[in-house]
Amino acid sequence: MQRQWTRARQLRNNSTDAERRLWYFLRRQQLASHKFRRQYPMAGYIVDFVCVPARLVIELDGGQHLDALAYDERRTARLECKGYRVLRFWNDDVLLRTDDVVAEIFRALGEKPKA
Repeated sequence: MQRQWTRARQLRNNSTDAERRLWYFLRRQQLASHKFRRQYPMAGYIVDFVCVPARLVIELDGGQHLDALAYDERRTARLECKGYRVLRFWNDDVLLRTDDVVAEIFRALGEKPKA
């Protein structure tokens, strides 16, 4: 378990551009007062973002995920078995259509985006 926490810390310190962009909107309970954690170990994996009270996991996928579809499906199934909903977004969507991604997260949280 300690190895996962160490790896999670490394991932936080070496975030991708898309992760940094989305974290800007998720941190400090800016998204309808929901608290998110980033690069958080759970269910044997390290998830990109999670809102534990809302049981919502957000995963950002880059091009390498095209070669790992079966792995991602198993990972999603395991998280869903633990009672979490999993939203997946492509890095390009986060970088180019940030407002749409944030609005989709709002919908998943059951909140309406502020105008």
